[in-house]
Amino acid sequence: MAELIDLRSDTVTKPTAEMRKAMAAAEVGDDVYGEDPTMRRLEAIAAEKIGKEAAMFVPSGTMGNQVAAMTHLQRGDEVILEAESHIFYYEVGGLALLSGVQTRTIQGRKGFMEPAQIAAAIRPDDLHFPRTGLLCLENTHNRAGGAVLTAEQTRVMAQVAHERGIPVHLDGARIFNAAIALGTDVRELTAPVDSVMFCLSKGLGAPVGSLVAGRKDFIDKARKVRKLLGGGLRQSGILAAAGIVALEQMVDRLVEDHVNARLLAEGLANIPGLTIDPDAFPTNILICSVAKLGISAQRFSALLAQHGVLANPTSPTEIRFVTHKDVTKTQIKSALNIINQIVKAIDQF
Repeated sequence: MAELIDLRSDTVTKPTAEMRKAMAAAEVGDDVYGEDPTMRRLEAIAAEKIGKEAAMFVPSGTMGNQVAAMTHLQRGDEVILEAESHIFYYEVGGLALLSGVQTRTIQGRKGFMEPAQIAAAIRPDDLHFPRTGLLCLENTHNRAGGAVLTAEQTRVMAQVAHERGIPVHLDGARIFNAAIALGTDVRELTAPVDSVMFCLSKGLGAPVGSLVAGRKDFIDKARKVRKLLGGGLRQSGILAAAGIVALEQMVDRLVEDHVNARLLAEGLANIPGLTIDPDAFPTNILICSVAKLGISAQRFSALLAQHGVLANPTSPTEIRFVTHKDVTKTQIKSALNIINQIVKAIDQF
């Protein structure tokens, strides 16, 4: 079999040669004592780049979101989230288990919740009601196919919460993809929110890690929560070194992933039996329907895998494809050829 073309997720990326070299040479110290100089440098770079006072490294995006929630919330609060958001959908019920809060979801449009919807979901002061303690946003929005929120969309949603004294957290796992797609400084997208989590892995290619950023007093409090969850690391400069390379060298190249995603989307749209609107996917995540083929997404995904193309079903009729730095333009063309051949032969399976 030819080499695998892995389009399951941008989480499968391997660290670059520059990252491996930096990791090997990293100056380290005990980070729980605040003595790892490479980690301190990463956090300072990240805070400046994302436009916040301070930042804190965490092993994963999920931990970052949950640490931020625990830092903002009181037990018994309620959190407002978009109904398809990662925090609600893919974080193992962490808000309930770790923060002791309940969720109130809003069905948005590509991650955007109308301000009136948010206002209606905020609880009035009543003995019987939980306190609305946090509004969570997501940019880019995973389950909406990498949809982006503009700075203005973020501002109007956050404003509704802030007018009522409610903090706003942004799951910005792929926030740099959003900035690249919109052609804007990432700090414009994060300015309206109180805290943000973003990933060094995924499109930026680091092997491990995310950052939580916000006001210095918020991050000081979050460090204790991180320690509670087992996220206090020791000689973590080895990981931080890769993160520094990711922030300094890998942000601008995200445009390549978007170009390859567009190439893939247009190719899929030209294959009879597949349904996708290339204009609906501005970043590196695509969702394609196989409903017209009369085959389940699970079965279609299995056929792709047999021919060396990996992609994940996201519903009974839809497949998700994600481009990243380890998939080339040539591989995209090869994948399209393979997919086309599978569709042509679908009646044989």
